[in-house]
Amino acid sequence: MGKTNCSCEKCQLKSLFFSHVDASEMSNICDIKVEKQYSKGEIITTEGEPIREFIYMKEGLVKLSKTGTDGKDQIISFSKPFDFVSLLSVFSSKTYKYSVTAIEDTTVCILDLDVVKNHAQENALFAMDLMARISEATDKILLDNLAIKRKHLKGRIAHVLLYFSDYIYKNDEFELPISRREIAEYIGMTTENVIRTLSEFRKDKIIKIFGKDILISDKKRLQNISDFG
Repeated sequence: MGKTNCSCEKCQLKSLFFSHVDASEMSNICDIKVEKQYSKGEIITTEGEPIREFIYMKEGLVKLSKTGTDGKDQIISFSKPFDFVSLLSVFSSKTYKYSVTAIEDTTVCILDLDVVKNHAQENALFAMDLMARISEATDKILLDNLAIKRKHLKGRIAHVLLYFSDYIYKNDEFELPISRREIAEYIGMTTENVIRTLSEFRKDKIIKIFGKDILISDKKRLQNISDFG
């Protein structure tokens, strides 16, 4: 993990979240905000640890996961650049209800949580923006999980492939950033079922697999499987 100071003038965070903060306030925020770099596989936050920081994702990709009563991990969601990976627990709990792990090399911006809370108390428009972002993050996770639960095995795996293709990488050819086991943790199926279904997709010439690289060969068919499978 690396740590550096950062500049806010051209940062997407300013327009996404601090548009209602004046120049002097923004300068103060920038003075105390830092960047941290995490390598793939590094844990950014751990379920159960105290929440002291407001975390904004600048580059990379992370997974949000929770440990079940059986001791197994369940992936809740994924977050990409310009997402706020600490929002779900930041005002509802004193500790994180989930862990955040980098699944690609990732850069985050970190701000002391008390600073954010103080601005929310003093700036109504900022507070409204904050609530909107929390609602958006919650809605995304809720809708994604509902969409997956309504599908059968093949539909769930097709959904995951299309998610990375359309939403994350915007390309039909990409390196799958998670393992077969992690796909299983996300869709609530076994690793063996995931491996078998991907193999069937390959045999049916819907996708090509080169190690961790995926090429979607028949996107229309994959979309149909996701929609109706």
